[in-house]
Parts: sequence; structure tokens; C-alpha cells
Amino acid sequence: MNQIDIFGAGARRMQMTESIELTIQSLLAYGADHDHWGVAWSGGKDSSATLTLLIYLIDTGKIPRPKTLTVFYADTRQELLPLAASARQIMDELEERGIKVEVVMAPLDDRFMVYILGRGVPPPNNNTLRWCTGQIKIEPMEEALRRHVESLEGQVLMITGVRQGESAIRDRRIEMSCGKDGAECGQGWYQQVLPNAKGLRGRLATLAPLLHWRVCHVWEWLKHWAPTAEFGDWSTAAIADAYGGDEAEEINARTGCVGCPLAQEDSALDTVLKNPHWAYLAPMKGIKVLWRELREPQHRLRKAGIERLKDGSIGKNPQRMGPLTFEARLMGLERILAIQAEVNAAATALGRPLVDMVNAEEEARIRELIALETWPRGWDGDEPIATTIMDTVYQNGAVQPRLFSEAEL
Repeated sequence: MNQIDIFGAGARRMQMTESIELTIQSLLAYGADHDHWGVAWSGGKDSSATLTLLIYLIDTGKIPRPKTLTVFYADTRQELLPLAASARQIMDELEERGIKVEVVMAPLDDRFMVYILGRGVPPPNNNTLRWCTGQIKIEPMEEALRRHVESLEGQVLMITGVRQGESAIRDRRIEMSCGKDGAECGQGWYQQVLPNAKGLRGRLATLAPLLHWRVCHVWEWLKHWAPTAEFGDWSTAAIADAYGGDEAEEINARTGCVGCPLAQEDSALDTVLKNPHWAYLAPMKGIKVLWRELREPQHRLRKAGIERLKDGSIGKNPQRMGPLTFEARLMGLERILAIQAEVNAAATALGRPLVDMVNAEEEARIRELIALETWPRGWDGDEPIATTIMDTVYQNGAVQPRLFSEAEL
């Protein structure tokens, strides 16, 4: 029975088969214009549904196979273990099909743990220092795509899991899918060049063929369609479980990095821990606690006064807090390693997947950076600990002397 949408003047809800058919039309409309296809894959629900559906459509001849197809997996090293484990299984299944998978990862010194615990950059926050997403995910992917495009001749089409959701279908406008570069409504968001892809105009385009999918269709595909032999026998059911299983749609489920410093609550990990199979990950609740602790003044340095910028102007925050002390970095490293060891001891006993938050290479680099007395750019380590009582310095150069000395306090 077709459900009537009371908000859309009787517009009928799109069914699963109709959503797939629109995806096919989208790929047929734009795929032929590009010799080479790539898939930007994060391991999350939307990009995993896009990837596995795409391969199914190619394998069954519903869309033609491009000259080359490359999957780019964005490995941030911070993903929830169920998603990371599913990604590894899906990568094996892709390689069995002869599909090339390129794991995209930030350079060693820019990885999340190394950047914080080795170089001393404080954990990111939503106000003044949100460095993580661009550094560990977006920038490495853009660089990988640039190298890929430059190594090929002809057009490259990057397929993404961007999804507008049900609201766009409901009002019949589909704002994003009207899109750019001649895309028609309902045929997916097509752009002839990525916004930040400098120098690649005319060589690289993006298409979001699941743009119109409702979230319930994503769950249905991952849990019930894709795992069957008819639709590819993919290891995708665990992805939906990581978002909350049958309750995922009702709780508006989202995931993020483990212990994300930007989130108010560790809701993604909390959702995973409700599943008895992943309950052994409970010690990872301590990661968010650690990041909050490392942002405190006793673990950081502070600028003592006015800071002159390269152009001679005065910095906006003359006495801002800065990097982590060496003692704080070592403390943080030991805490992370202890959490990892506790989880993996339980995983080994239960025969479950291991976590890999800091591997041997990363640990060695963290300790090396500390031994080399590495400080972030603009800091030399001579600055006082942030808890030091100092005269207040304002941006205009005015100084308000402190009322009491440390001895008096």
C-alpha cells in the first residue's frame, strides 16, 4: 500500500525499487561520459550502501563497467571498531572481485594520535581549534584523488555517498539534485569539478547516486538486501548494527570517531556497547575523558604576553593556551596504550576483533617526537605552564598587573 505524505500534497513515498531505479538512471546518465570511476568510501552507512549497490549493478550488467574502478577508503584510524572491522571484510570482498582498493590515510605526523601526543597539539574543539576532520580525512582524500587523476588519461567520475534524505523527496524540489552542470532533478547531484580540486577542472566530476534515498532504504539495503547472495553477499549487516540495529532509524543514529572531542556525549560508542558482542569495548569510554583532561591548563603552556605576527600586527589572543607539555603527552600515551591493552586482552579471550588505536610505528614516532622536544609552530617550549599567574595583557598592549603574587596565594 502506498503511503500518502500529508506534507507534500499527496506525494507518494518512494519505494525501495524506485530508489534503486533512479540510482541506475543517474549512473547511466553520467557514467558513460567518464572513462574512469572512483568511489569515496568512509565505511559509514551511506557510502557503504553506495559502494555495494554500485558493484552489484555492475556485476549484474544493469550499468556498464567503466575502464577502471578504484575504491578510496578513508582510514582515519579513529573509526568505531565494528565499522573498521566491516570495512576490512568488505575490502577483502572487493579484492576477490578484482576491484582495486586504495587505503587513504594521513601522513604519520598528521595522524590524530601522533599529532596530539607526539607534536603536542591540543585535542580539537568546536570553538577555536577544529583541525581534525580536514587533516585526517578530507586533505588526504583530496591528495589521493589528485594523484589518481594525474596518473590517468580521460575523465574521472568520483561517486560519493552524499544523501539529501526524505525531506527533499517530500517537497518535490530535491534542491541538491537539481545541482550543477546540467544535472536533471532525480538524477543525483552531479558536479563537473570538486570545489577544492584546483587544476583538475574538466578532468574530475562527482556524482551522488543515492542522493534521493530515504534513510530507511539505506538500513534495508545494508541489513537485508546486500548480505544476500542475490545482491552480492556483502558484509554490511554489522554496519547497521553499529548504528543501533533495528532502532537506528528511530534514534536518528549517527557515528563518529571513538571518543570524539567535538561531541558532547560519546553516543556512538554508547550505542555500540549496548550490543553484547561489543561490550568488551567499554574501556574505550575513557578516551573522551582523557581528551577533556588534556585541554586543562595544568597540562598546557600559555603565551606570556603580546604576540607579534609576521605582518607586525598583534595576535588576537595575547595569552592564549597552547600545546601540551611533554609530561602530559607521555601521560596521555600511557593511558591510551593501557585502554588498548585492556580491550585487546578481553578481545583475545572472547575471540573478538582487536582494536588498533596506536600501532607500533605510531607509538615509536610519538616517543621520538617527544624525545626531540618537538613543539607546534609558533611555540618554543619556554612559555610558562598555563596555570601560572601572570599580569593580564590585552590585545591593544595594555597590561593589568596581577593583584597577588604566587607566594601570597
